[in-house]
Amino acid sequence: MTTFDNDPTTVLLVDDHELIRAGLATAFSLDPTTRVVAQAGSVNQALTEFTQHRPRVVVTDLQLPDGTGLDIVRAVRKEAPDTGLVVLTMHSGDEQIFAAMEAGASAFVGKDAPSTEVVKAAKHAAISPRTFLCAGLSAAMIRRMSGETSRLSDREQEVLRLLADGLAAGQIASQLYMSESTAKSHIARIYQKLGATNRAQALVTAMRSGLLSSMNPSGQ
Repeated sequence: MTTFDNDPTTVLLVDDHELIRAGLATAFSLDPTTRVVAQAGSVNQALTEFTQHRPRVVVTDLQLPDGTGLDIVRAVRKEAPDTGLVVLTMHSGDEQIFAAMEAGASAFVGKDAPSTEVVKAAKHAAISPRTFLCAGLSAAMIRRMSGETSRLSDREQEVLRLLADGLAAGQIASQLYMSESTAKSHIARIYQKLGATNRAQALVTAMRSGLLSSMNPSGQ
């Protein structure tokens, strides 16, 4: 997507409470580098406004009358992969955090956060739409990794170390004396357990949760 440094970041606000939208619009108006171009109160209205205005960032509530903000995240991510997507919610539990991350959100912010944090998250999302910004992610990952069903096996930890070294599936297979399909299966399970959709996301999550730093460097 082509961007221009001097152009303000355009934003679509989605929330079924007009008062909340108005408050967020005011917060964005105080930042000269952002501009709210449209507002919506439902999933259907949001997708219509997105098609019409093509904002660089969508800021959406999680709970909406005709669906959820994740419906918007998935639809926009599929149609316009470089769009920033910020999810707001009153309920910022681990389940909601991972659901937003897996749907393709760029950031996750609780509604109890200052409005300035929402503006910061939107600006981050415009620059890095494929990363995931969430203040509670590290703690959530630690809680997830402490569960037996989510803990990486010894072999998966070996594969993760090699992923961190930049090796592709075929190279990992060769180094660990396994078939490439087996290596790919291990990688897929690692992504699933870490709530990641790609290598970069998996490594960031592993580092934030302390998983990679707790391992011995590969090659020892």
